[in-house]
Parts: sequence; C-alpha cells; structure tokens
Amino acid sequence: MSNPRVGFISLGCPKALVDSEQILTRLRMEGYRVSPNYQESDLVIVNTCGFIDAAVEESLDSIGEALAENGKVIVTGCLGARQDEILERHPQVLKITGAHATDEVVEAVHEYLPPAHHPFTSLIPPQGVKLTPKHYAYLKISEGCNHRCTFCIIPSMRGDLVSRPVADVLSEAERLAAAGVKELLVVSQDTSAYGLDLKYQSRDWKGHSVKTQFYDLAEALGELGIWVRMHYVYPYPHVDRVIPLMADGKILPYLDIPFQHANSRILKLMKRPAAAENNLDRIRAWRQICPDITIRSTFIVGFPGETEQEFEELLQFLSEAQMDRVGCFAYSPVKGAAANQLPDALPEQVKEERLARFMAHQAEISAARLQRRLGKTETVLVDEVVEEGSVARSKADAPEIDGQVFIDGATQLKVGDFVDVELVEADEYDLWGKLV
Repeated sequence: MSNPRVGFISLGCPKALVDSEQILTRLRMEGYRVSPNYQESDLVIVNTCGFIDAAVEESLDSIGEALAENGKVIVTGCLGARQDEILERHPQVLKITGAHATDEVVEAVHEYLPPAHHPFTSLIPPQGVKLTPKHYAYLKISEGCNHRCTFCIIPSMRGDLVSRPVADVLSEAERLAAAGVKELLVVSQDTSAYGLDLKYQSRDWKGHSVKTQFYDLAEALGELGIWVRMHYVYPYPHVDRVIPLMADGKILPYLDIPFQHANSRILKLMKRPAAAENNLDRIRAWRQICPDITIRSTFIVGFPGETEQEFEELLQFLSEAQMDRVGCFAYSPVKGAAANQLPDALPEQVKEERLARFMAHQAEISAARLQRRLGKTETVLVDEVVEEGSVARSKADAPEIDGQVFIDGATQLKVGDFVDVELVEADEYDLWGKLV
C-alpha cells in the first residue's frame, strides 16, 4: 500500500506557519507524504487566516480553489472559529477546526484518509517539518493573548495567553541550531508577556535555573551562537532589560514592537497602553544603550473617530521616532471586533488617503536612515542566489517583511552563508553591497 498524500495551503502570519509545520510534522511521522499540487493529493488541508477582511476573502477563495481542484478539503486556522461563514460559502468541506488544533486536524485526516502502516519507517528529522528555508526558522513560544484590543479578534480565535515551558522552547531552539538553522525568529501573539500565565516559574536547563520569562529566554537563546530576532514585542517596561543583550551582540539589535498609533485618545479607544511621549523617551533610551538597534513597528490609520489633527500627530511621531521599518494598515472593520461599534467611522477614501500619506512620509524617513549606512561594512545572511547575484538580509531585516541587500555578481555564494559586504547604494527600503 502506498503512502497517502496530503496537500497543504498555509495562509496568514508566522504563528500560523508554525501551526502548519506542527501538523505536517505529525502527518509525516505517521507516514503521510506531502504533495506539491492538487492533482497528486488525496486530500488538502487549508490553514486559514481570519484577521482582516482581505485575509478572510483570501482564505475562502483558497478553500474554494482546493475544493474545485481536489474535492476533499479539511479547514483549520483562525477562520475556523467562524464555522458558519465557511459552511455558508463552502458546505462541501470535510471538517473545520480552529487555530492551534493539531490533534483535531490529524484526527480528521485519519477519518477521511487513513494512514498506511509502516511501523519500521521514520522519515522525520529531529527538528521536524519546516516550511521555511533551511537557514531560518520561526520559534513560537506561546499561544493566545490576554489583551482585548478593540480592533483585534485574535483572543476570540486563539484564546488567552498559554506559554510553552521554557525548557521545551530551548530544546527546540537547540535542535534547530544543530540542524543548520542560522536565524531564529521568535514569534507569538505577545512575546514580551511570555511566562505571565505560568507565573514566570523557573525550570532547569543544562544544570542552571532559567525563568519562563522574556529576558531569561532571550539570554538563553543568545548562547546558541546564531541570529535571534524578536517579533511582536508588546512595549512593557521590562522590555528595556533586553536592550543590553542586543548591545552585547547576544541577540540581534532588532525590536518589532507594534505601537499602532501615537495619539493618546486613539490609543485609549484601541485599548492600547502607553502614550506617544513615553514611547519616544524609551526609543531614545534604547538607542543610547544600543545605537545600532533597528526598530520596526506597525500602525493603523483611519481608526473610527480619528481626526485630521490626530493623524497629523501620528506623522509627527514618525518624524521624531525615526523608526527604521514601519508597516501600516487602513482600519478594516473585522467581523466581531469591538471597534466596529465605535461612532464616527471614516469613509474609505479618507482612510486610503491617510494610508498613502503615512507611507510616503515614512518612506522618506526609511530612505534617509538607509543612506546613513552607506560606506559601512555589515554582515549579511544569504537568502537566495539568482542569475544576477545574491539576495541577502542584514541584521536589520526580517524575512518577508523588511528590506533586502542585493550583492550583484556574487553567484558563488550559497543560501545560508554569512558574508561581509560594504554597503554602496540604497533606495527607500533596500540596499546594495559588494563583498569585502
């Protein structure tokens, strides 16, 4: 009997990608093969995203495509919390589960596609199945979130904060490093809240005690000798303690910290903490300790009731904060979000106009900050080798969301190489370098 083949579509954020990796690891352990196309698949799993309306539509369209091309589809992920909405559009799906539901998905696969029995065969590497390139991997440290931001429905889909035991996280990180991973991207819904639900309990790790806490985890990961990049860091006061680790080169000098807005009234309506002035003071303090720190953030414009003056205040914040990498969304009324009930919703035209102004404003800041790096020599990690040369990233660049460093003519390099380059050219988001 040949091994059954499963097709897989993974949508959404890096946290969802980790869920996909966990499902595929379990299935591969049981002898299932992963197919790259619909035609060779006996069944297709679609891991959905339900965060914003565009993501919902992409997920529903992907389910429809899988049904049309294959016919046997299991749906999982964040959109699974809205089962009625999926069934209304696609009543033919075999099974629907919510996010972070590996056991339920595997059970559904067993039901509709029983595994072949090969008790003496194991094809799974120690690090499990990964959907990223071999040289970097996402390390998910917790699930869920305790915050109730009015624009977000993640807690309703993924629940409250549930932290992984610190020894489990460090064991996985060590296996990934041993397998040749050069960069770990630490992800969760709220990375800096790590361990809160476990009361920061201590666990033994290689003969010494490590707390289930953001700082202790960062410090321990910093001993692996590879790049460690922190994502989704909520701006709690204790985040300040991690900056010296960046200055000492233990973890990358990179902080992905979603401020969302700068006006105190809008932040209050969003149920976000901190005022813009406090954030500016902290950014200045971080740069005093670690001058090379890269600060990435995301913002929402066109939130219900946002005035032109409040939007201008946000632009002023960008000018003063001088952040390196910034993403922005026009407010989208996500189904089930509390912010939908707020008065004074803005017209789509106003939201899109503010988004364009925001991005143009930040593009000038990003371009100016990249210009300051020209002439410097930096270590980069090669992501891709193409006909024209190599495509790499610096310590300031996370994969998929930040810029790249292009090394023209460097076709002799290999994916996963660390190389030193002199930066010679820049635009608003990317850099060009030559090998040193």
